[in-house]
Amino acid sequence: MGFQLSPGVNVSEIDLTNVVPGVSSSVGAFAGQFSWGPANIRTLVDSENKLVSIFGKPNNDSNTYTSFFSAANFLAYTNNIRVVRAINDTTTFNATSISELIDLETVAANATSGNNYIRFNTDIADYLASGDKFTISYGANTSLLEVVEIHNGNTALVVNNLIGNATAGSITLPTYQTNVSIANEEDYEINFSLGQHPKFGAFYGRYPGDFGNSLTVSVCSSENAFSRTGLTANTTLHSTSAVLNTGLANTFLNAGDSITIDGHAYTVGSIGATNLVSTNITLTTGALTQKNNATTTTKWVYADNFDSAPSTSSTVESKGSSNDELHVIVIDTDGKFTGERGTVLEKFAHLSKADNATTDDGSPNYYATRIFNESKYIYVANHVSGSSNWGLVTNNGLSYDKLPNYSVKLSNGTDDSALDSDYITAYNLFQNADESDISLLITGDCSQRPGTLSRCLSIANERKDCVAFVSPKRADAVSAVDIDKIIEYRNGLSPSTSYSVFDSGWKYQFDKYNNKYRYVPLNGDIAGLCARTDNTRDPWWSPAGFNRGQILNAIKVSYNPTKAQRDELYKNGINPVLAFPGEGIILYGDKTMQKKPSAFDRINVRRLFIVLEKAIAIAAKYSLFEFNDAFTRAQFVAMVEPFLRDVKGRRGIYDFKVICDESNNTPEVIDTNRFIGDIYIKPARSINFIQLNFVAVRTGVDFTEVAGKF
Repeated sequence: MGFQLSPGVNVSEIDLTNVVPGVSSSVGAFAGQFSWGPANIRTLVDSENKLVSIFGKPNNDSNTYTSFFSAANFLAYTNNIRVVRAINDTTTFNATSISELIDLETVAANATSGNNYIRFNTDIADYLASGDKFTISYGANTSLLEVVEIHNGNTALVVNNLIGNATAGSITLPTYQTNVSIANEEDYEINFSLGQHPKFGAFYGRYPGDFGNSLTVSVCSSENAFSRTGLTANTTLHSTSAVLNTGLANTFLNAGDSITIDGHAYTVGSIGATNLVSTNITLTTGALTQKNNATTTTKWVYADNFDSAPSTSSTVESKGSSNDELHVIVIDTDGKFTGERGTVLEKFAHLSKADNATTDDGSPNYYATRIFNESKYIYVANHVSGSSNWGLVTNNGLSYDKLPNYSVKLSNGTDDSALDSDYITAYNLFQNADESDISLLITGDCSQRPGTLSRCLSIANERKDCVAFVSPKRADAVSAVDIDKIIEYRNGLSPSTSYSVFDSGWKYQFDKYNNKYRYVPLNGDIAGLCARTDNTRDPWWSPAGFNRGQILNAIKVSYNPTKAQRDELYKNGINPVLAFPGEGIILYGDKTMQKKPSAFDRINVRRLFIVLEKAIAIAAKYSLFEFNDAFTRAQFVAMVEPFLRDVKGRRGIYDFKVICDESNNTPEVIDTNRFIGDIYIKPARSINFIQLNFVAVRTGVDFTEVAGKF
């Protein structure tokens, strides 16, 4: 503390209560291919239900179901895994509402050269900007043009040059990305947020994958669009065509909406061309009686899912503006998410079109922001076509656009197999111990991808605070069981390492999501056994054997090795998994992949030292920048010894010794700003071999005469 310069009492508090903390040893980590969910980002999952909710159910694709069940099988033993979805972002795309838009390769245009402009029959501003170049063909002429500006309601382009005079033609627009792959929320915010890619319509599926094609998004943006009664203008029902020809161009009808005509309910099948005079509405009914000026009532198809119509929010009304509210509903049209077609997945009531709108409690209510923050299924990509003032900041007297009901089924979402490089990118998110606290690295079916598996083993070796779990190739352990090939594969994987564990096969289990049986690699289960052992005992207990090694949710193993086969497997560092009648399926070995005979060729010893090293290293960092003197060294010893006594009392070690004094912190060590603590450990060993000697003796023999002689 500093010196006091005037009289007074100075109170200071010094904390000398540092202890060695407990550390996590049961956190799983896995990267794989899934049907849905965020990609290339670590996601915490604590149950199989949560896994389904975030990453979707497994489909029949082998890459998907093996990934899903590798993670799910681990969660059968514990409740903490970080999952990364690996995707091939060049072939796996989000579903979009692009189907609502025109074919950009064949846009018709009315082209004239008089004022060097081209007028289109559609709003083209979403697809061209100043500086873009495109070609136009008319008759025998083709011109390469550059956009100077867009004006006249976004349908006319001022161009640099137009040769000749054409009254009609076709246009080839610049090359645009025709598919979009949005890995996760951060990717959306940076690269794909509102208005950045208008070619893809109003909405994106939240994540890449075919699942997004199951989604229908519908928007109702006004009270009249929600429901309307008493419309009578120029109405004629044609009995032969079942078409309602009406001048009610602003009735806000949409396909699927209900319409009541003189008390009789119909459903709108489709809406034809709209002009200033009439709208043609195809009704899903047979012949109708012809009527003029019939009274009609219309209602948004999803109106019954909401308590009231969108109107004006209180915060926008207080600013003197109106009609800012809208409703959004998301439907599982094909049933891919829920298994039931037409299920309502989520709905958002009374969102606002105003960029600065808030709810009554002050939280954001702008519809794009609310959907980004709360939806599990969609993003807003752009405002619905025709919404010229949606997204504007509320000001006095602003009335937001009232539009017909908008409804679109998303499309163009695709699935494709992730490449080795995609898996490596995903697993690399676990390489930094400072960013991700993990203990058990699950590799799933990475034996099919040598590059990925090699990277997983390297990550465990580099971190030195986690263990990787590996299974053999399916071809060697399931399709055509070959013990020699399994051994050859294991021995060719990597140099000797105590930070990896190799099991003997795959298990056969029931896939309740697809009502069929599957073979799945066992490494997720072996990692799960370690996590369960942590919860029931401690990390330094062996996860193998009849007490702690029971495999869950298994019908059978892909093969049951004989005693001779087990001997070959085990001496090569492969842990057999066996089916015992009446006992179930058991992990029957606890070796690491270290070839050198030592204490570290056992799972429990390796995990013991990971816990000791990790915990003591965390505690030791608080000695950084302190003085290397007797006080600091004594404080370090006093902190470590109680921790090791506790581990010894819990049967993790036989004995220990901590040396941190002048004998190892010599003047040379002190002068080079180093600090040394030597910690000697006698690790506890698991029993792998039991010898029972039964000795028969004559009735008159004293046991002391023969005890210990055999």
